[in-house]
Amino acid sequence: MSATPLHEQGVADLARGLAAGALSSVELTQHLLARVAAHRGLGAWLCVDEDGALAQAAEADRRRAAGETAPLLGVPIAHKDIFVTRALPTTAGSRMLEGYRSPFDATVVQRLAEAGAVTLGKLNCDEFAMGSANENSAYGVVRNPWDTGRVPGGSSGGSAAAVAARLVPAATGTDTGGSIRQPASFCGITGIKPTYGVCSRYGMIAFASSLDQAGPMARSAEDCALLLSAMSGFDERDATSAERPPQDYVAAMRRGRDGADAARPLAGLRIGLPREFFPQALSADVDGAVRAALAELEKLGAVLVDVSLPRTELSIPVYYIIAPAEASSNLSRYDGVRYGHRAERYADLLDMYKKSRAEGFGAEVKRRIMIGTYVLSHGYYDAYYLQAQKLRRMIADDFQACFAHCDLIAGPVTPTVAWALGDKADDPVKNYLADIFTLPASLAGLPGMSLPAGFGEHGLPVGLQLIGNYFDEGRLLHAAHAFQQATDWHRRAPALA
Repeated sequence: MSATPLHEQGVADLARGLAAGALSSVELTQHLLARVAAHRGLGAWLCVDEDGALAQAAEADRRRAAGETAPLLGVPIAHKDIFVTRALPTTAGSRMLEGYRSPFDATVVQRLAEAGAVTLGKLNCDEFAMGSANENSAYGVVRNPWDTGRVPGGSSGGSAAAVAARLVPAATGTDTGGSIRQPASFCGITGIKPTYGVCSRYGMIAFASSLDQAGPMARSAEDCALLLSAMSGFDERDATSAERPPQDYVAAMRRGRDGADAARPLAGLRIGLPREFFPQALSADVDGAVRAALAELEKLGAVLVDVSLPRTELSIPVYYIIAPAEASSNLSRYDGVRYGHRAERYADLLDMYKKSRAEGFGAEVKRRIMIGTYVLSHGYYDAYYLQAQKLRRMIADDFQACFAHCDLIAGPVTPTVAWALGDKADDPVKNYLADIFTLPASLAGLPGMSLPAGFGEHGLPVGLQLIGNYFDEGRLLHAAHAFQQATDWHRRAPALA
């Protein structure tokens, strides 16, 4: 049995240990549940299913003893509370859905269960996945385990904090404008947003339907590849699901580039550096860590190429028109009649609608609904929403122009390391500006990932962002895996008791 403590082992290591009989799923699950109980102060968990998790672990051990195999058999994970689950409540971090229980599991949840994963519980997130700090949840803020006075990033902050704190080896997240990559960067873990359509959105509570995408958050690229292989694939219940055969992302990660030698596994890989991703406003500590990571990629054989994404700055106004517009439409169903919280006292039907939505939604959700309703209203649709969609196409075209000269694109995930809790709470625009480097790939529907690349000011993690062309997750994971084989940033953990 490995001398490494169970909670310090990632998904791949645990899967190997379970397969070899070096440990049992029940033993592992009990160990992690004890850590979860000891660190509830992080605010990462909304629901912990001790009895259910132990029952699933015992069943996994029974199946293995009977000779059954599955990629994640007996490995504990947790789900962002944006995925509906039949056995556990789903709130999307909102009072609007307090106490809600779904009659079915989200496709992502179902597929991970079929791969043998054990569900420990549900993780906190910004309300309806709207936020960059995980301060918008109706059930309390999530704290960064590297410094509990700082934000973990959002909206998948609970997932990032739980993985970083070694409470669970992996978790699901969602990324609409950076909600996997940004918290992964702030918390020093690995996270990948696949190409739009790779993972089914069925059972994933909608924020902005043309942008939302599920993805894994874990310690390493190898761990993410294992989870993504299980999560992804065509789903006829999701009209936006890509009709592609199942992918083995672990094999793609290991295969890499033909002819690459062991010392230079990235030989010939062209990595584009958009000049717009390295502005003067980029903090010196983030800039230094990212450039050191790029130098490491060069040592591994990659060739750095200067490219340009000229409409990067426009991604913020474009996103904050399109995403709120879609949110306004998606959240209109929560009216106290069809779905969601209903006010107890009201004068008539209209008053009931108003009070139910006023009580059920938080401030940031209301703000985005109002913006979205405005840009979709008569007289403003053409001026705002239609123009934003045209610019979105141009942003996507900019990426294709870059990929004519490079295989991957690299840069920072965020302009700074994690900020203090409450630091941007009074100015939502400051939060929005923090998404400048993640929004372009989201608008284009491209795959992107964040991997730990060092530390910046106050000893806080810095992430390196890699962006690939459509359905090029395998190349992304290969480059990330090669980097992680040569560095140990992804093995660093916060000092928790």
